[in-house]
This record gives sequence, C-alpha cells and structure tokens, in this order.
Amino acid sequence: MTQTTHRIELTPPDISPYRAGNTGIEFATTLDSGRSGPHVMVNALTHGNELCGPIALDFLFRQGVRPAQGSLTLCFANTAAYQCFDPKRPGASRFVDEDFNRVWSPAVLDGPRRTVELERARQLRPLYDTVDLLLDLHSMQNATAPLVLCGATGRGRALALEVGAPEWVVSDTGHASGRRLLDYAEFAEPAGRKTALLAECGQHWAASSAEVAIEVTLRFLLATGTVTRDFAVPHLRPGPPPRQKVIEITDAVTMTGGDFLYEDDYVGMEVIPRAGTVIAHDDDREIRTPYDDCVLIMPSRRLRRGQTAVRLGRIVS
Repeated sequence: MTQTTHRIELTPPDISPYRAGNTGIEFATTLDSGRSGPHVMVNALTHGNELCGPIALDFLFRQGVRPAQGSLTLCFANTAAYQCFDPKRPGASRFVDEDFNRVWSPAVLDGPRRTVELERARQLRPLYDTVDLLLDLHSMQNATAPLVLCGATGRGRALALEVGAPEWVVSDTGHASGRRLLDYAEFAEPAGRKTALLAECGQHWAASSAEVAIEVTLRFLLATGTVTRDFAVPHLRPGPPPRQKVIEITDAVTMTGGDFLYEDDYVGMEVIPRAGTVIAHDDDREIRTPYDDCVLIMPSRRLRRGQTAVRLGRIVS
C-alpha cells in the first residue's frame, strides 16, 4: 500500500509563555471562578506531533478565557516531544521514549520503568486525579472525518452527544498495548462520576484540524457550563453541526505477526458492506469483517507487533 505524504498547513504555536503555569507543574494552568462547579480540563499534546491541541489552548489563552463556574485547567502534556517537532520529519516527534497515551494503568505508573513519558505522566497524575470532566485533543495520521472517542461508559456517550460535535461518536474500550488517559482511573469506572472524551480532530497537519479542535473545545466548555454563550458563540461555525452518529467498537485488531498488509488504502470510516470481507493480512492470518456494514476506525500505518492495527465497529444510532 502507498503512504500519503501530507502537507504541513499548521504552524506550531510558541507555548513558552505558558511554561510556568500556576499549579506547580510546568505547562499546566488552573483558572478558578470562585464559584462551585466541576474541575474541567482541556488537555493538549498527548502526542508531540499533534498541533491542533496547542493551537486550541493558545486560542483560549489569547481570548482571555475564564470559567463561569468551577475551575478550568489548560494542560500541555508531552511538551518534551513537542519541542522536538521538525516540519521536515513531522511524525518523528510523536513521543520521545514511548506513547504517552498507553501508560495510564496503575501497574505501569507505579512500576519501576523510567522514560520521559512516564516521568511526565507521574508528574501530571495528581492533577488529573482532581479533574471531573476532561477533553483530550488529538489528531490522526490520515485525512479521516473527525470523531470523538467516549470510552465505554454511558455518561461518556451522553457527554459526547451533549457537546454535539464532531459528527461521529465512537464508543470503545481502548487498546491491548496499554491504557489511554481516556481510560484512566475513575474516568472509565462504570459507576464513577468523572468523565473523559478524546477528540480526534482530523489529519495531524491539516488547517481544518485546528478549526475542529477550537470548535469542539468551545462546545465542550459550553456543555460543561464552564464558559458562557457570550464567550463561545462568536467563535463557533454558523448553523447547527451535523446530526451525530454513534459507532460501537466490537473488535480491536492487534498485529501479532511480522507483516501487516491492508487490502486497500483505507483511511478510516470506510463502511464494508458484507460480513467476511478480507480487509488485511497479518502474516498468513486473514482479517475479515465480522458483520455487514462494518466501519473501519483509524487504520494505522505505524504498525508494530502488539499494537492496534484497526478497530471494527457498527453504527448503532
């Protein structure tokens, strides 16, 4: 399969003015309204090559965002990776040592391993532990329609639908290779009250991904009561967003062999009409769709043994 080279349409913002923050943790700033309400966080730079998140946070800072209730934290997470971003090698700064979004289990966080990402995760962990409602901003390898991952809880799905954008809402349980921030602690507990969303805003370096990140962030802050309509509405796209559709992930295909080849140049959100259709080969193992109208979610081109290659889902609403 051929691999598309994407043009860099975004300029990485200078985040150095936000280094000091006010939480005792670099690049994390909490704004307190002085009124009761939830602790809401918008998180950017889980991956250092994803530019839409820091652009959205920089936008909020420049607009002078202040919470109408509760508190709002703006956090730049894997800043060490971001500082390595090079437009000539834009994919190389995803992380320094390991994926920051696969370390969020107690066994890993409390274990003996030491990496740049784990040290940063351990530093930020006490702050994440205080958050009630989290939006984690991401982007994607391919020019795929934006989507929001809501985890497996009903409250996650309800919040995604209350936010109202993007069009696609994906309910899933994560990856075999490690736990995401979306699945960390109380965010993923069935009976918990804390809720996290992960927004995939489009292709990593497309100008549209920054526009989507700002739109989704403002709608998230409105849905959580964190900002007023007077603050958000002037910056939203005119008219209502498209009606949302919910996809439930039924299978996460993990690469087990040494060579994983797709049958077509899938970019994601393709609907495969017939059950049993071969979509890939993992060495000699055929990967087939388990049911009619199967949706392919984020087929990866960063393929390694033990990593998720593609997720399979069905549209439920």
